[in-house]
Amino acid sequence: MLAAIKRHTAQPCPPESALDPSGPPTAAAEPQWAAATVHGRSLYLPYQHPRTHSIPVAMIHFRSYFPHLLDQFTHFASHSASALAIPISRPVALPTQRSLWTVLKGPFAHKKKQENFERKVHKRAIKAWDADPQVVERWVKYLENHAMGGVGMRVIKWERAQVGIGKDRLDHVKGQIRIASATNADKVKKLGERIVREELGKEA
Repeated sequence: MLAAIKRHTAQPCPPESALDPSGPPTAAAEPQWAAATVHGRSLYLPYQHPRTHSIPVAMIHFRSYFPHLLDQFTHFASHSASALAIPISRPVALPTQRSLWTVLKGPFAHKKKQENFERKVHKRAIKAWDADPQVVERWVKYLENHAMGGVGMRVIKWERAQVGIGKDRLDHVKGQIRIASATNADKVKKLGERIVREELGKEA
């Protein structure tokens, strides 16, 4: 295995322990491990980074009529999140949405014959924690650029602001209003002074 990796990789390979796709890389060899070509690494489950504060930042819902496509794309999404060091959950199977239609096979003599049509929408969800908003945005854009046909995706993101941002926004708006009011008052004052000067000039 290691000899095959060395033949297919132009750069020097990391140590064998760092190239083990079944386990996480060491802290020192993580960049080399992520950049190396490890054949068969995608067949394993992605490495799950531990949470630091357990603060949710995003949730992605996947929907498809085909379970095998759904499992394949969620596997791809999990590996891409692992490469970006985003702590995520395993893909969770949500309840399947089932729709059933009953229609007539034909009019008149065949109206008593009916036919049933069924549609199942399979769903999966992946939740992410403790990641920077820019990293989450890059992850979502990467998934959108490499979207799989037949799989829909809906993204929910939570963005957090510092404490007291409402008061800061209110003070900023009040300051803008005061500046606008002062500007209008100055304009009226200058206009009045100009009118007075013109009237005095006419009388002279």
